Amino acid sequence: MNLQTITNENKEQITVNVSGEIDAFTAPKLREELMPLAEKENANLVINLKDVSYMDSTGLGVFVGLLKAVRKNGGKLKLVELSDRLARLFSITGLNDIIDISSKAEDGVQ
Repeated sequence: MNLQTITNENKEQITVNVSGEIDAFTAPKLREELMPLAEKENANLVINLKDVSYMDSTGLGVFVGLLKAVRKNGGKLKLVELSDRLARLFSITGLNDIIDISSKAEDGVQ
């Protein structure tokens, strides 16, 4: 399955809706699309993972790298609408303790 992203940007935040599977084949594409957003000064980056059906450790690596880039540039990263399966993956790895994760969309994020 392919990976698709749709980006919406306004003054308050950058929202990226991700759909498909995040694995060894698609993670480099995701990193390539998200990293320039994370490197913007004071970016408020919200990633909606509602339509992600599968993610492996390479996907986790993308989000760790994204978090580092966002923090380096004074911004924030939030992951929203994770399936129970994805939420468990972040929990098992302890990443839910360092990445802001919400099971629901907030602030008008769709």
